[in-house]
Amino acid sequence: MWEQIRSNQRKSIILVIVMAFFLLAMGWFGGEGFYGPGGGTIGLMIAIIVWILLTLTSYFSGHSIFLSISGARKIKREDHEVLWNVVEEMKIASGMPNMPAVYIVDDPTPNAFATGRSPDKASVAVTTGLLERLTRSELQGVIAHEMGHIQNRDVLYMMMIGVMVGAIALLADIGVRMLFYGGRGRRRTSSGGGQAQAIMMIVAIVLMILAPIVAQIVYFAISRKREYLADASASQFTRYPEALASALEKISGLIRKPSKDADKVNRIIAPSYIINPIPAARGSGEKASLFSTHPPTKERVRILRAMAGGAGFGDYDMAFRRVTGKPVGVIPFRSLEAAEKVEIKKPDDMPAEKHIDRVRQSTDALWRLNKYTFIPCDCGTKLKVPPELQGQRITCPHCGRKH
Repeated sequence: MWEQIRSNQRKSIILVIVMAFFLLAMGWFGGEGFYGPGGGTIGLMIAIIVWILLTLTSYFSGHSIFLSISGARKIKREDHEVLWNVVEEMKIASGMPNMPAVYIVDDPTPNAFATGRSPDKASVAVTTGLLERLTRSELQGVIAHEMGHIQNRDVLYMMMIGVMVGAIALLADIGVRMLFYGGRGRRRTSSGGGQAQAIMMIVAIVLMILAPIVAQIVYFAISRKREYLADASASQFTRYPEALASALEKISGLIRKPSKDADKVNRIIAPSYIINPIPAARGSGEKASLFSTHPPTKERVRILRAMAGGAGFGDYDMAFRRVTGKPVGVIPFRSLEAAEKVEIKKPDDMPAEKHIDRVRQSTDALWRLNKYTFIPCDCGTKLKVPPELQGQRITCPHCGRKH
């Protein structure tokens, strides 16, 4: 595990440097093209300032922004005991130092995501649709996948890379507008070096068009690989790959077709979900495109179900190569060397909760979050009293008892 984390950190540094090169190159060429000879320094300063501001915002407030955009609401154990217990179990299985904050999103589409800048300050959010549709073991698989993202330091890393991509796109948009609308006048009034400045402008425009595209492709490619790694981690944490495979099938089947709910999903956080709710970007076909944020769900399921020999990293890597036909797997070599044998263990036999019971649990959690008071009546009815009626006398609609 630690070798995998260190490998992720080394690759993170390299990719941040590559992204920074694109960002600074755009700033320099844009400055030279707009301000003329010597203007590259100004462009560099603008690029650095934009990057620093976005990075600081992402590092200190990115997780709060993600949760706010998604409409996630923080819960306590008493709000939804099943979800809380599952998160607690996977926290122990993953060896995380602290219990992540648990959030619920009022959304009928089943999905989940994790956010936070470190395992010490992390959050897991699930939709009400997920709580209502999945069995307990399937919910464990999804939570374990999100714990894998947190434990592998994917959450902060993807957030930082996303900031770099956003900074490049923002500078490219500003630069193209400045060059087209401001550069014309400067070229007409400049007395010398017109050809050199024109070349600089052409280079700047080409870079501003290509850099955001290349950065986006790199970002999506990294995102796809880290989904595989999170799946591998989930298999090891739960010791039951079938749970995540079954959950992915259910989630994918329920969000396969475009719907009005998909239109409401913010594109900034969509890649963070276990399956991208935006159909064009989630890799829903047999093969992922350059702009797919996730590997094809069918392929992920086949890999998980091909782990017949065990539930460890080595078993996942062999299953990955067997299913995809690729000679190289996704688990870092040193992680494979240090990988321990993990036997597949089916979950303990527990009475399966009925769908209606899961729906009641998730809706009750929302009532509690909205400050409703629950009053159990002797006749078996559970009265849910809104906050504006607290302190007043309530009559049970079934037995007429006064509360």
